[in-house]
Amino acid sequence: MTTAEFLQLPDLASRELAGSVVYANDEFFAGRENLISPGAPAFDPSEFGHKGKVYDGWETRRRRESGHDFAIVRLGVPGIIRGVVVDTAWFTGNFPTFASIDGVSVEGYPTAHELVDAPWESILDRVALRGDTANAFPVTGERRWTHVRLNIFPDGGVARFRVHGEARPDPAFLTGTIDLAAIENGGDVVSCSNRFYSSPRNIIAPGRSRHMGEGWENARRRDDGNDYVVVRLAGEGFVDHVEIDTSYFVGNAPGSACLHGTSTEEQLSDEAAWIELLPRTALLPDCRHRFRVDADMPVRFVRIDVYPDGGIARLRVNGRLT
Repeated sequence: MTTAEFLQLPDLASRELAGSVVYANDEFFAGRENLISPGAPAFDPSEFGHKGKVYDGWETRRRRESGHDFAIVRLGVPGIIRGVVVDTAWFTGNFPTFASIDGVSVEGYPTAHELVDAPWESILDRVALRGDTANAFPVTGERRWTHVRLNIFPDGGVARFRVHGEARPDPAFLTGTIDLAAIENGGDVVSCSNRFYSSPRNIIAPGRSRHMGEGWENARRRDDGNDYVVVRLAGEGFVDHVEIDTSYFVGNAPGSACLHGTSTEEQLSDEAAWIELLPRTALLPDCRHRFRVDADMPVRFVRIDVYPDGGIARLRVNGRLT
């Protein structure tokens, strides 16, 4: 998988998915929690604290002995890792020379002490880093991981750490009626007609959107077509009800939308294979719409079509796995 491809996948370590930096062997200059902070790191050249220059990242002290520093991240949702980003933004004379990534898959909620002694396995061998750079590295393998360890050699600062991959939550909790489309349950976007202003993955993110930028917005259409997003569900399931939320889209909400479903990836390009889950229905701006679905066939993929264009904040596809 190329860098451009894996960067489109969800960040499994993000706070939005409830990721956490649970331990670091040293965080003298800047706290470990900054590693997974949302957004780009900030920098004020005039800002100093009693320990020195203030950085928006994780920074360890200069080592005077052998060894290296490391931080342990609990993924918000376990998953298969396709690539990582070790971003050294603003760290120029104090970035690590090299880094490596280890992973472990453990049940339950181990303590930081238990994780330090866990049976870690290499995910990414030692690679060279550049300063003030978003260093991106693809990862191979099909293992499911719950925690990752970022090793830096020998010391220094990292602004952000992103772990892109495919969510694989514990299936024991995917019972009853759940949001089959949610990223945190294993759903993902597989295609989209237009993502000019913002990512379609926003519509299956956790929680409510807080502003228009946290939804999916396409460009204004100047033809007779319409825009759409195709979502691969967490698994094959029966859809009970759906939610189409246009919150914060006031002058740019779709005029209407419909929802269809199909069973296999091979049927995605066969229009006749899609079954109607929700007929084309008028939408209001800035409104959380909920609709019952009466379908007697399970589906693995859903496609929301918006007419003719416009943004939506969230799509919830509530149902039961087969």
